[in-house]
Amino acid sequence: MSATILIIALGAAVAGFVQGLSGFTFGLVATSIWIWAVEPQLIAPMVVFGAMTGQLLAVFTVRRGFNWQLFWPYLAGGFAGIPIGVAILPHLDGHLFKTMLGALLAIWCPIMLVSSRLPPVRFGGAVLNSVIGLTGGIMSGFGGYSGVIPTLWCTLRRYDKDVQRSIIQNFNLATLTATMAGYIASGIVTVKLLPTFGLILPAMLIPTLLGTRVYIGISETTFRQIVLGLLTLSGIAMLVSSVPHLFGRV
Repeated sequence: MSATILIIALGAAVAGFVQGLSGFTFGLVATSIWIWAVEPQLIAPMVVFGAMTGQLLAVFTVRRGFNWQLFWPYLAGGFAGIPIGVAILPHLDGHLFKTMLGALLAIWCPIMLVSSRLPPVRFGGAVLNSVIGLTGGIMSGFGGYSGVIPTLWCTLRRYDKDVQRSIIQNFNLATLTATMAGYIASGIVTVKLLPTFGLILPAMLIPTLLGTRVYIGISETTFRQIVLGLLTLSGIAMLVSSVPHLFGRV
């Protein structure tokens, strides 16, 4: 078995468990592992497929706290942003991609670690929520990272745990499904990717279901801190490996 196959399976399994537990972060966790062996243009459809599959599994096992009035602005914004992200994807540069993702991980994850001590955000209402959804849709389109900004925003809004999960889980499912349709229509997903999808699915299946069981029965605080800490370190490692290449072009 090649190292690439092992890395793909490992990334899918770890990301599946974390997504089952938290309702998001499949893309960030999987990419932080896959980036070392897979081209960025291939990672995007792999992330979308894996995250979409994980959301399909989770949506039937964790169904609490749904609030349509809170949810619809995020969804409307997300659908508007997906075509923008899909248009960006073919033009991604490998080292620039790693730099951007590394910076996102290195900045966003520590913010999430301290967000519980920040004052709740009360302003903006549905309009600002739709803007956050737009950002999530764009990030879904160019890489499957639909839940990053909406999750941070919901955390800053201080939604109830189940309400936040329901928003992110259903937002991710809707936007990732639409993104996959866009990838297929634009030719980004081809039959050559089917064996890779066939590897990702069984690798993430049981870990995702285990993650949903942990979410229901146990507090996720400690595990969340561990995951965010590891992702921060992964982001720093990406920056160390990619930034010198970018400066070398100058």
